[in-house]
Amino acid sequence: MSSQGEYMKKAFTAMTSTSKVADLQRDTQEPRAGEHLTTDHGVKISDTDNWLKVIGLNGEQNGPMLLEDQIGREKIHRFDHERIPERVVHARGAAAHGYFKVYDNRASKYTYAPVLTDSSRRTSVFVRFSTVQGPRGSADTVRDVRGFAVKFYTEEGNWDIVGNDIPVFFIQDAIKFPDFVHAVKPEPHNEVPTGQSAHNNFWDFVGLQSESAHMVMWVMSDRGIPRSYRMMQGFGVNTYTLLNDKGESHFVKFHWIPELGVHSLVWDEALKISGQDPDFHRKDLNEAIENGAYPKWKLAIQTIPRAHEHDFDFDILDATKVWPEELVPLEEIGELVLNRVVDEFFPEAEQVAYCTSHVVPGIGFSDDPLLQGRNFSYFDTQITRLGINFQELPINRPVCPILNHNRDGKARHRIVKSVVNYWPNRKDTGQPVPEDEGGYVEFAQRLEGIKQRARGKKFGEHFNHAQLFFNSLAPYEKAHLVSAISFELSHCEDPVVYRSYIDVLNNIDFGIATAVAAKVGGEVPSQPGRPNHGKKGKGLSQRDFFPKEPTIASRRIAILISDGFNAVEMQAVRAALISSHAVCYIIGPRRSHIHAMSNQDIGLGVFADHHFEGQRSTLFDAIYIPSGAEHANTLAKTGRVVHWVREAFGHCKPIAAVGEAVDFLRDVVQLPKVDLFSPRGNSDEVVSSYGVVSTGKYSASSVITDALKIAPDSKGFVANFAYQVSQHRCYEREMDGLTEMVAF
Repeated sequence: MSSQGEYMKKAFTAMTSTSKVADLQRDTQEPRAGEHLTTDHGVKISDTDNWLKVIGLNGEQNGPMLLEDQIGREKIHRFDHERIPERVVHARGAAAHGYFKVYDNRASKYTYAPVLTDSSRRTSVFVRFSTVQGPRGSADTVRDVRGFAVKFYTEEGNWDIVGNDIPVFFIQDAIKFPDFVHAVKPEPHNEVPTGQSAHNNFWDFVGLQSESAHMVMWVMSDRGIPRSYRMMQGFGVNTYTLLNDKGESHFVKFHWIPELGVHSLVWDEALKISGQDPDFHRKDLNEAIENGAYPKWKLAIQTIPRAHEHDFDFDILDATKVWPEELVPLEEIGELVLNRVVDEFFPEAEQVAYCTSHVVPGIGFSDDPLLQGRNFSYFDTQITRLGINFQELPINRPVCPILNHNRDGKARHRIVKSVVNYWPNRKDTGQPVPEDEGGYVEFAQRLEGIKQRARGKKFGEHFNHAQLFFNSLAPYEKAHLVSAISFELSHCEDPVVYRSYIDVLNNIDFGIATAVAAKVGGEVPSQPGRPNHGKKGKGLSQRDFFPKEPTIASRRIAILISDGFNAVEMQAVRAALISSHAVCYIIGPRRSHIHAMSNQDIGLGVFADHHFEGQRSTLFDAIYIPSGAEHANTLAKTGRVVHWVREAFGHCKPIAAVGEAVDFLRDVVQLPKVDLFSPRGNSDEVVSSYGVVSTGKYSASSVITDALKIAPDSKGFVANFAYQVSQHRCYEREMDGLTEMVAF
């Protein structure tokens, strides 16, 4: 690396460092050119390519390998033991470092935890995103719940919010967790399917366990196929408690709200990406951070005073229910920023261990029966995966001082210089800490009741919140949900399974039940199982989370070119898009220099990042095609490019074209019912129709008038295109039937 490159790397490292990143440095090794190879016990190795063996005296005959070769044995033994047990659920994941900071002390009326009240602090965090069903080697874009786990390295100890991208769960009581996981995992007789819930056992379970109805609606909605980890919400799922300095307790739920809004893939796109780029989400997270487009979320809380626990028609401790925002408003209290990728995946993203039981003073637990079981289970499973000393691993150890009388166990790291390892002791070391000095204390909750295997009465209602969610969706979101459930049930061969779930759907909404039944061959109900209450709620549709200021930051835009393209125009458009922090990729017939039109001298041309066959439209958010007669003629003869554009159109993505590229769209791609620019000399009039933006030319004068203000009334070509990109997709195409008219 050049001296300038070394300087830039050090500067970036310094800018993104946190207390935890600094703590990890004592366990971080950065090999440099010329350093010597050694064994694990420090002996320099002279040959790492040949096992010690007997060679014939003539130098030609290979004899047996010798067991005495401790260097060869160590290399093979270490390789044989590289794997640890993968997580039973959430095995497939990606992670990043960052920080959390509260805006002010507005949460102090609920808690005395400094991480939530002290605005002078910048708390280090490590966040891991994951899928639930599939193994480590499964694809990123399957339909599934996404884990959203945050480890805060606070000055008072580690605090973990171990959540998901969906605010509710499939079960109410933790005792059902083994049953749910067994049902959603591959079926036991053939280990099929991987990374999917589209099979008999899952739908059999949720059909017989109606408490799952609400969660199924969320997973089958667009929430189940997020566009990016950076564009999904996070939720603590369970009900926790906060304790303030007056001794008052509040119930609390935690929400992460993404800066970029909440956006999803479409199903056909998700299926294709699973094969085209199984690491799509993992790469997306790293790409954004490395390009300086740091993912950000606001932390919001919902709080209920303990005295008002029973004021609702649902049980606030039921993890299959949301707290409607109309009843319990959200309060935004801080911001989470991810600004650093991991240095090595396994020691960080794989060995990180989250536990719901990890809380700090001022934060506690409720009697949520799912949370109570998670508190036991998570700690237990980390011991199984990593050993009893898992919290001493570099990524898991706190940044605050640690002292206790826990000793020994497999893979113990810490060395304690002391003659005592118990309390009380004559040295007065390792003594308990009083509450007023920071010792953890629980809220003095009064309890009375009868010991029995049962649930509270309000836990018995399973459909009101499922109806609330469905009613709150936009029309296209409802259509996607119907299609998703129909897809899943069509993969269930046992008629008992899909017929029974139609009965569940009929208790949510008569319309969805009849639509799904007609598609999957079930019995179409003649009347609703129960009436739909018709209520809607805020914060349930993804449409509720569009950024206040439209943005195209970190959006991936493919620029399709061939020899003879208008390079001057393309460079002007690309510069404008990059100025708004979009990420542009040149896609051409070859990964080499693509030559501009004959009257433009730009040297060797523009180097393409990928060739047409090497990427697909599924991996980008939008497409732009510049003008140029020769270039457009070549694209018209290239079937893969025609497929690129039709596929992007079918996936409701924004498309932009200039000059001859507009003719290409009109005459070759043939987008149905879309109004395109009509030739009128070299007019720079801009036409926008169903997310397709077209114009006759883009010249120097166009650049001057094209102030990049991303707004719906934008007049300029790039500004208009940027607004369409900021809207994520043009779902009107789908709702008006245009996407069904294009083969992709």
